Amino acid sequence: MKLNELKGAPGSRRNRKRLGRGDSSGHGGTSTRGHKGQKARSGGYHKRGFEGGQMPLQRRLPKRGFTNIFKKEFAIVNLDQLDTFGENEEISAASLLNKGIINKVKDGVKILGRGEVSKALVFKVSACSESARKKIEAAGGKVEVV
Repeated sequence: MKLNELKGAPGSRRNRKRLGRGDSSGHGGTSTRGHKGQKARSGGYHKRGFEGGQMPLQRRLPKRGFTNIFKKEFAIVNLDQLDTFGENEEISAASLLNKGIINKVKDGVKILGRGEVSKALVFKVSACSESARKKIEAAGGKVEVV
């Protein structure tokens, strides 16, 4: 069998309807669109959400809230995720990325206090919660906000 010998299964392929090719084709004249009106016109149909001229739902409902364009979004890291680091090792956004703990740095890295710290670690991060800072310093580590 060659590529030029391939054919669809019998009955699986239908010829397309050739519209507007004269009356003898059976699809001439109005080309299966009926007579006049919006749906018979080229490009004639309503847009999504159109309700026949009634005020559409998305315009009847009130607007609420806003998007703060100055919002900072941090990559979150909890203390229980940091077991892979050694004693006195420096933890920064780059080292967290390399170890696969975070996927993206976003606007910085924030350390949160879930879990415990067993080793003294040095953090160079954008933000740190108060509970995380207390646990890190109790274990003999340091937190430097960069």
